[in-house]
Amino acid sequence: MTRQPGRPDPDALLARVTAEARREARTRFKIFFGFAPGVGKTYRMLQVARDLEAEGVDVVIGAIETHGRYDTAGLMLGLEMLPRRALPYRGRVLEEFDLDAALARRPRILLLDELAHTNAPGSRHAKRWQDVVELLDAGVEVYTTLNVQHVESLNDVVEQITHVPVRETVPDSILERADEVEIVDVAPEELLQRLREGKVYLPEQAERAREHFFQRGNLLALRELALRRMAERVDSDVLEYRAEHGVDVPWPTAERVLVCVGPAPDSARLVRAARRIAAGLRAPWVAASVQASGRPPLGDEDRERLEAHLRLAESLGAEVARLTGVGVPDAILEFARRRNVTRIVLGKPRHPRWRDRLRGSLLDDIIRGSGDIEVTVLAGGADEDHERVSAVQRAPARGAGYLRALVVIALTTAVARAARALLGVPDVEMLFLLGVMIAALTTGRRASVLAAALAVVSYDFFFVPPPYTLNVSDARYLLTFVMLFGVSVVIGTLTLRLREQQAAAVGRERRTSALYGISRELGAALDDEGVAAVCARAIAEAFDVEVVFLRVRGDGDLSDLAAVPREAALSPSERAVAQWVAAHGQPAGRGTDTLPGEPVICAPVRAWGDVLAVLALRTEGERGLGAEQHTLLEALARQVALALDRVRLAAEARQAALRAKTEELRSGLLSSVSHDLRTPLAAITGAASTLRAEAELDAATRRDLTDAICEEAERLERLVANLLDMTRLDSGTVEPKREWVPLVEVIGGALTRLERRLAGRRVTTTLPDDLPLVSIDPVLLEQLFRNLLENAAKYTPPGSPLDIRAERDGGTLSVDVADRGPGIPSGDEERIFERFHRGAHAGVRGVGLGLPIARAIAQVHGGRLVAANRPGGGAVFRLTLPLPSERPPPAEPAEGSA
Repeated sequence: MTRQPGRPDPDALLARVTAEARREARTRFKIFFGFAPGVGKTYRMLQVARDLEAEGVDVVIGAIETHGRYDTAGLMLGLEMLPRRALPYRGRVLEEFDLDAALARRPRILLLDELAHTNAPGSRHAKRWQDVVELLDAGVEVYTTLNVQHVESLNDVVEQITHVPVRETVPDSILERADEVEIVDVAPEELLQRLREGKVYLPEQAERAREHFFQRGNLLALRELALRRMAERVDSDVLEYRAEHGVDVPWPTAERVLVCVGPAPDSARLVRAARRIAAGLRAPWVAASVQASGRPPLGDEDRERLEAHLRLAESLGAEVARLTGVGVPDAILEFARRRNVTRIVLGKPRHPRWRDRLRGSLLDDIIRGSGDIEVTVLAGGADEDHERVSAVQRAPARGAGYLRALVVIALTTAVARAARALLGVPDVEMLFLLGVMIAALTTGRRASVLAAALAVVSYDFFFVPPPYTLNVSDARYLLTFVMLFGVSVVIGTLTLRLREQQAAAVGRERRTSALYGISRELGAALDDEGVAAVCARAIAEAFDVEVVFLRVRGDGDLSDLAAVPREAALSPSERAVAQWVAAHGQPAGRGTDTLPGEPVICAPVRAWGDVLAVLALRTEGERGLGAEQHTLLEALARQVALALDRVRLAAEARQAALRAKTEELRSGLLSSVSHDLRTPLAAITGAASTLRAEAELDAATRRDLTDAICEEAERLERLVANLLDMTRLDSGTVEPKREWVPLVEVIGGALTRLERRLAGRRVTTTLPDDLPLVSIDPVLLEQLFRNLLENAAKYTPPGSPLDIRAERDGGTLSVDVADRGPGIPSGDEERIFERFHRGAHAGVRGVGLGLPIARAIAQVHGGRLVAANRPGGGAVFRLTLPLPSERPPPAEPAEGSA
């Protein structure tokens, strides 16, 4: 079904309506844009804000930089201002925009000056534009200001003009995200006058600015950049409006040139001429090529020449468009109206006039259908050589097609004669239609037309009386011949078109499958090596080439990450091509304009303007990549760039999480250890000072002070020992010195060392007599039980009982240490084994390392230590140790043996 002229495409209209609905639903964002400081962006923004505030709109100032301008500061009076956030930095206190206060206040409109501003260290985001993104996501409308030198894509151009590097930039996507951009402009002379009057900077700063940045030539160039950037945005808005409302008539608001490019050699001259026309009009221009349905595909040489012409146009600054359609004129005119083209550039035809009479004239059709679009016809170089070469190239293929058509019609005639003789079929015309369809499926357009003509001749010769002659006795057969030929040609054309559409659909399906497959596999890749392996395998399968994936290191050198086949490697000259691509970020190698004689094709993998990797493809023979393959390669490279960027961001996130965890542990260690170190040191210092100062102390007091010193020193020793043990266990260097010992000795040693600490408690031990010897480090395991018993003594009431029970369960030995205290809070069964975690019990001293050390000791023995609440009240800690069976314990020597 064809679309009527003047009516928008339904699918495109649905997409635009959906996009418009998304834009209406999102928070609005406005930028006041200028070409230099001092043009009045902030002043204009405050004027708009005051007008809105007078209308009752909730407007709040988030951050405004007045730079000492009294007029600007005066406009701030009467507007609500958020307090700044104070951040200490290198001995100073910096005041920054308070993002959390803005989110809590949630005004209708927030004024936030200097979008490119870099936030002070300690802020949530490094850049102010990141604060704006979070505000917009939270539903707060933002008004802000921006200068052209801070636009990321123009940063290098500004530095070349002003010789002043600009460090603070804003991504172009943020500027494109703005719903409204208002340009604030003044004449450079007026701006220089403002600078001299001190309305831009303070006197000392203004003097330095006049010597470097604020020169009239710089300001003129920056003004042009800003106006051109805004013109591009307005142009995009015009095209969007035209597409939305189905406007086909060109609006000559600005010149736009379209040049038609083909495989003929004179197309290169046509491209250069179009570049000169566009430069003279100071207009953007597009180079378009058309692949018409039903036309035979281009030969290898024609396709390479066409791609060379398109690359030439792209290098000269043109936008390249590859179009498809039923007819070349219709495709060109539809594209021209959609893109608001005002001038079409064509080459003067050089072929004989009879070809136009048979096949139609491209030039005549475009001129007649151009309407208000101007058409410029230029003379190019002679293309007779191209026509002759193309004819010679296509001759073998056409000869084979003609022969195949002749064979198909001959077989169809034989089948028709047999059907009439054996089956008595009166009308065999349908068999010839079938033959023409088969010929169209296996040959080209001209061969299918020949098949239609042969079908008519064969039908007349063999089946129309008088037989075996071309004479026709009945004039009614003439209509049959015309209908047979016409229907055969139509069927052949439709069959060819279906075949081409099928081939195109297969190609699109193959590209889509390749992109989907690599996207799915890249999503599962966890590191650069995984991404490289997936990419190399996908490209090798899609293009049937050898692939080497090279990563760009920080110093700019390349390292091989993956190759398909595995033994594929680059020669020194091929690696030099890849090195050039890594340095310049442009494709090079075979089929490009850079180092085309090399046997490899190297393409960059870029993210955020940086080259992350290089793809090197080695093809067989002399063939390169076609246009569709180049497009697919670029799409795959973009997918790989996103995957590499995701891996990098994930690694940075892990490092940030690790740093945060380390900082948390350090803070916990300092907060816990500082108190627990000061307490025994204070007690030791106080007791020792008393002993030194008071010489007449009685013996009992001296003994008490001495015991206090010893007790606090032992406590301090245990604390330091715990810290050292935790460090050793975390480092993974602790290897248990295993011995075959009875478990009762280890538990008994722990109880003996804690005899004074456990005084007044009933400790019940249930250890079966048949417990086997265990292969453990007795020192470490005794420390484990000592930590468990000491922890129980800390968190249970004085005098409450403790139970120790051991049992063998198959190949494991389980030991329970249980108490009758308050138990473990629900959900803290695992948290209590975290370092520096302490239970919420008042008056309990410690740093929270006893249980983590106990669990670490259990793990180095290959066991487990878990905690749970005990039925009837209290907590129970269960230690599970494996009992090795590969080596029995040594037998005790018999009594009396030597």
